[in-house]
Amino acid sequence: MKFVRDPLSDLFTRIRNALLVSHTSVSVPYSKFKSKIVEILKNEGYITNFTIDGDSPINKVITIELKYDDNGQPVLTSVKRISKSSKRIYVKKKDVPKVLNGFGTVILSTSSGVLSGKDARLSGVGGELIAELY
Repeated sequence: MKFVRDPLSDLFTRIRNALLVSHTSVSVPYSKFKSKIVEILKNEGYITNFTIDGDSPINKVITIELKYDDNGQPVLTSVKRISKSSKRIYVKKKDVPKVLNGFGTVILSTSSGVLSGKDARLSGVGGELIAELY
């Protein structure tokens, strides 16, 4: 059994590596936090769909269907982890960044749950910057 020190970096690395070799899907171990992040990826249009499979909490897996454009290029071109376990990055509600002038997405962990930057601005909350995507 492999021990993962940073599960979110592992999630983003698995997605990034699968996109580099043009896989149609990728599987990652399940957690509620990861499922919320994957749900944001789906809502923002970076992935096609995702399913949660498994009968017990230990065996649960999130299967992510990756999305490509008509030319076969991945829709998600950059996934960058911002806040790490060694250095946490927090922002106030007025300082939630816009990635590529609104063409990208930032994911935050807030008091209202895991939100995209757009939803955090609409809700008027700040929090920990998790990742930057475009």
